[in-house]
Amino acid sequence: MKEFDLDGRRLGDIQAELFEQSTKRLNMSSEVFVRRFMNSKVATELDNLSFLETSETTDDIFEELDEQYGESDYGSVKYHHDSMYWAGYLYRCFAYVYDITSKQAYKLLPLKDVISAFEPYHSLDIMHAIERLLEEKNISFDSGEFNRRGVDLLKKIRSGNNRVDAMNEHHRPLV
Repeated sequence: MKEFDLDGRRLGDIQAELFEQSTKRLNMSSEVFVRRFMNSKVATELDNLSFLETSETTDDIFEELDEQYGESDYGSVKYHHDSMYWAGYLYRCFAYVYDITSKQAYKLLPLKDVISAFEPYHSLDIMHAIERLLEEKNISFDSGEFNRRGVDLLKKIRSGNNRVDAMNEHHRPLV
């Protein structure tokens, strides 16, 4: 885990602004926008920090997303712009600090879960909000926990339990 430093905060502000603007500028639902964004080339550039070397505006980014996926008006449910701003910032902080991709962050914490946590957690420090969301989903990034779960899985496999059953028992991501 790394510190959420100045670069991370800058990227968080950019992504938060994009998420907020999506509610005002796009015709698609918030779910569709976030799914597209978190799997986009732009998100990959944010993940690998190469975005910091560009001077793209929000207009440029929305155009790039339209080029990648095409324009859409699919879906009608748009979340409140404040909760979308917070979700954008939270996702970027999560990906940056835990050194995971946007795709992984989105898969581990689906947007509905993040949005439903806005009301109780938005006044917390962003790292505390992420930790609580991870706790709710029983996801641990602690290397000791990761190793213990791996050893437990190997013990079950070696003890003669059906390999598939043992692996299915631990279907949660070992990140």
